[in-house]
Amino acid sequence: MSTSTASPAPAAPPRTYSRWASLAVLCAGTLMTILDGNIVTVAMPAIQGDLGFSAPGLAWVVNAYLIPFGGLLLLVGRLGDLIGRKLMFTAGLAVFTAASVLCGVANDQGVLIAARAVQGVGGAMTSAVVLGMVVTLFPEGREQARAIAVFSAVGAAGGALGTFLGGALTQTLGWHWIFLINLPIGVVALVAAVRVLAPDLPDSGTGSGRGADHPGAALITGALMLTVYVIVGTGQRSQVHTLLLSALALALFVAFTLRQARAARPLLRLGLFRSRLLSGANAVQILMIATMYGFQFIGALYLQRVLGYGELATGLAFLPVPVAIGVLMLGLSARVVGRFGAYRVLLSGLVLITAGMALLSRAPVGGVYVRDVLPPMLLLAVGFAAAMPALTGLAMSGAREEDAGLASGLFNTTQVVGGSLGLAALSVLASSRTDGLLAEGTGVVPATAEGYQSAFRVAAVIAAGALGLAALMLGTRRQERRN
Repeated sequence: MSTSTASPAPAAPPRTYSRWASLAVLCAGTLMTILDGNIVTVAMPAIQGDLGFSAPGLAWVVNAYLIPFGGLLLLVGRLGDLIGRKLMFTAGLAVFTAASVLCGVANDQGVLIAARAVQGVGGAMTSAVVLGMVVTLFPEGREQARAIAVFSAVGAAGGALGTFLGGALTQTLGWHWIFLINLPIGVVALVAAVRVLAPDLPDSGTGSGRGADHPGAALITGALMLTVYVIVGTGQRSQVHTLLLSALALALFVAFTLRQARAARPLLRLGLFRSRLLSGANAVQILMIATMYGFQFIGALYLQRVLGYGELATGLAFLPVPVAIGVLMLGLSARVVGRFGAYRVLLSGLVLITAGMALLSRAPVGGVYVRDVLPPMLLLAVGFAAAMPALTGLAMSGAREEDAGLASGLFNTTQVVGGSLGLAALSVLASSRTDGLLAEGTGVVPATAEGYQSAFRVAAVIAAGALGLAALMLGTRRQERRN
């Protein structure tokens, strides 16, 4: 990083070009993983009809990706320090692309879920090191802010593109193509990464001397997987079976905590949680992301199964949300946070998210998109665009400089945990309510609509919980910043 001080003038232009070209490659890899996370949602009914998934089991098409992704982020982030971030990023692209092809040719539930899990591993390998690479490429404040803004906008664009492409590809070519589309993107990104990204050496300061906690990663990944499995299977097993599985998941979490407390080289240093801001922000994020993931998954099903939308129409109906989030994040969020403070902006955003979910819970059987769906969608979009950057700033301000990388990995992990747990819990709630109404003789569409409304009501309560938690835990920013 600080080895070349001679002849800076002739070296500056090519170095500037390579940095922005490298950012483009990193954004392309990120776009592919974000695209995949959103592109699946609209295709869910088609996948269910073709492969015969049950309603709760359908959530595993998403959870099989999210759980290894979230469980491995801390480990592969540390491995990136050990073996080099470029190597980790390119290997992740290769794994993700190959797994996408397996998803695209899957003809039964087991193959698809297994391939989605491998996709999650590849996604973790790329995502865990990207932000660190961006910050390293752009160390100066102004350029770094621009680079992160571009990176964040690409993330929002991936959401918009994923929802739209999911509908378009599923309706025109079939659901298999939502995965096969990753093949050309992945190959191009992989070739570009090998050629454009500068080779990096393992970090001699913190990486090669400290190692990675493989047993800790196995414990936390197993605990997360088992927790979601318990939630998804609620109502399908005996209470004794559910309690035993829950106890085993809790035991894995406890074992992970004890491992981190005693290990010489822990995967997650527990002292990090002494920061009230960092702990509070991660807890708030779990609840907020659970709400937003539930909205995205159940909202798409509502449009298709209650309002009768096709896949393409569903993608178009969702398009205003990620577009609004991207525009607001890129154009306004930094200025609003700078003027009013992250704490106030976060609370305002959570109020809008809660209001949006409450309105969405009233979406009727014969709903009209412009009247019943679009207004709460826009409230959710504006709320998330305000809350997410503010929450990220609060979380990172609660970490010391030497813990910034670990804090970033933890924040990414809790984001995935919140999404997977929220998706599992709300989808099970919706399906169990629908099944109960069907057993009472209610029609299919009204029962389905009431199931989704119940899930939206619970999501509104979860969002209100995030608001209350933020108000209680994140209002001491000034005091903690002095430490």
